[in-house]
Amino acid sequence: MSRIVVVSGNPRPGSRTSTLAVAVGTALAAVAPASGTAEKAGAPASGAAEKSVPVEVVEVVEVGELGAGLLTPGDEPTAKAVQLLRAAEVLVVATPTYKGSYTGVLKVLLDQLPAQALAGKRAVPVVTAGVAPQAAAAEALLRQLLTELGADVAPGLPVVEADLPESKAIAETYAHSQSTASIQAADNSAH
Repeated sequence: MSRIVVVSGNPRPGSRTSTLAVAVGTALAAVAPASGTAEKAGAPASGAAEKSVPVEVVEVVEVGELGAGLLTPGDEPTAKAVQLLRAAEVLVVATPTYKGSYTGVLKVLLDQLPAQALAGKRAVPVVTAGVAPQAAAAEALLRQLLTELGADVAPGLPVVEADLPESKAIAETYAHSQSTASIQAADNSAH
């Protein structure tokens, strides 16, 4: 079973960014190819005769709920969040744009991972911002951070705040585009 973990880096639990991130995780689960070490939600499939296996959104980590525990050694909720990230096959990592980048609380959580902790995991950066250039810039910074941690980073999803009421449709379109890209990559590798 492919394990999709959604991480919302918004300091406010239940935010619009979190709603978008959960929608992306759910949509990826709905269109995911066969799971395994090579084929993950949002990743190109390696062959045309893939078996379908269940994919589940295992957990949503609301980083804002961890509060001061993020800075407290041995904090159980923070340790559980880190464990979920390490156990995931696919991570949907979402953040609003704060001061041109991802949030500080998200960085504090991800800083608790050792080097290459996300190696072999697919990561989908999801970023919200007031305007498209700001979202794209913050997505690039989040992509760099996830790459530094060893993740195989999927194309990101920068979204402007004005479009957030359409989170479900945006997520479904993104997941479908990733699924289509997977099918095309499989077809191209077969030829």
